[in-house]
Amino acid sequence: MNEDVLNVSVRKFLKKVGITSQREIEQAVRQAVSGGRLKGNEALPAKMTLTVDGLGLAVEIEGAIELE
Repeated sequence: MNEDVLNVSVRKFLKKVGITSQREIEQAVRQAVSGGRLKGNEALPAKMTLTVDGLGLAVEIEGAIELE
């Protein structure tokens, strides 16, 4: 195993996850606020599950998305 290749590959994957997740969350929040489903001052519980097939890895990460 090449540690450098692993590190770069993981970083690329996490960058893709981060960019895509941020875009999707921001779009959903804007739509919810403009549609009246949110006021715009909430803290929204959030959860993400990371799975890696072949490793048996499944990790839940919890946090909050604060709007104000």
